Amino acid sequence: MNPDLDAVIELVGTLGRERFAPRAAANDRDAVFPFENYRDLRQHGLLALCIPEAHGGMGANFEQYALVAAELGRHDGATALTFNMHSVSMLWSSVLCDDLGLPAEVQQPHEQRRAELYRSVVQDGLLYAQPFSEPSSNLAGTALVFSTIAAPVEGGWVLNGRKHFASLSGAADMYTVTATEVLPGGTGGASFSDTLFLGVPADSPGFSISGSWDPLGMRATVSRTLDLVDVFVPEQRQLMPRGVYAELARRWPHMFMTLCPTYVGVAQAAFDFTVAYLRGEVPGTTGEPRRRSTTKQLAVAEMRVKLDQIWAMFLRAIGEAKVDPSRAAMLRGFSTQYSVMELGNDICRLAIRTCGGGSISRAYPLERYYRDSRCGALMLPWTAEVCLERLGYDSLYERGERADRPIATP
Repeated sequence: MNPDLDAVIELVGTLGRERFAPRAAANDRDAVFPFENYRDLRQHGLLALCIPEAHGGMGANFEQYALVAAELGRHDGATALTFNMHSVSMLWSSVLCDDLGLPAEVQQPHEQRRAELYRSVVQDGLLYAQPFSEPSSNLAGTALVFSTIAAPVEGGWVLNGRKHFASLSGAADMYTVTATEVLPGGTGGASFSDTLFLGVPADSPGFSISGSWDPLGMRATVSRTLDLVDVFVPEQRQLMPRGVYAELARRWPHMFMTLCPTYVGVAQAAFDFTVAYLRGEVPGTTGEPRRRSTTKQLAVAEMRVKLDQIWAMFLRAIGEAKVDPSRAAMLRGFSTQYSVMELGNDICRLAIRTCGGGSISRAYPLERYYRDSRCGALMLPWTAEVCLERLGYDSLYERGERADRPIATP
């Protein structure tokens, strides 16, 4: 990775402290997208974090991306979460695809298509979104088929469908959409292998954004609904070759852990604020007698234990992420995802209780950290419930012992 990972994390930390964190409260209050933050990210080349160096990017791999994203989440959860939606389109189409060892006849046209994808970011500064959630798709069932349909036509596909909880709606220049390819006569679309990963420009005829956005947390993600009515997508906007999205989901399952770093960062922020608050380092507070209280000290100790558990699991999981991971590594991935989402919110709960009544004021960020962290357990495809289901099932059954194994990859 070039420049050095530590330098990138330091840059993100500086931008976070000096710019992103001061803007976060207003963006959250008004549920508006952090456009200014993305101007800063673009100016410093960070939109190209996961683009290979050969194409003008920084060349971050999965683990490096996760560490940078966690630092970003420490300063603004909504910016980190939306940065994930942009970055993973670059990450999945580059190093993760390459890890599959695609045949030359598949790899060569993919090289040509993704070169244009990377050029649009590096040279033109385009911002990408990655919506896959749908009101009617069966993401946790026995047959993963997206209800957004891609019908082949000359030169590409025509898309019809709807995506909801689509972060960056109205802010992105391109939306990388998952769709089920259905061939003429209704054939195809019977399995997850028929999933396509296609880039839809925001100005495409038939593409529109609908609905309002007034959620509990992660308000500045602005995740409204995308409607696609007879939207034509040319073949060159295929971000992965046919069948590769499904193969990645099976062979590179940690690809769906990229939401996790945001919530690690939010948990770290809650702990950092609590310590600063009790030490009197937050404007308008004094350190004594708060930090002398044994009750406060014990609460901070409990928070630190939970935070250290999160970081230890997170660092191991992202370090083990690779193509064809072991069964044990896969289980640790689910356990890590669950622990980050649940323990992170618990750290925020303890932070509010420990800092006291004044901390629930919107003048301070703790109430936002709490609301944002609570949303993590709901994030598809690895929701807290899905992680527990997979952990229980895969602990009790070896592969091949039952046919109704729950599926947790969209």
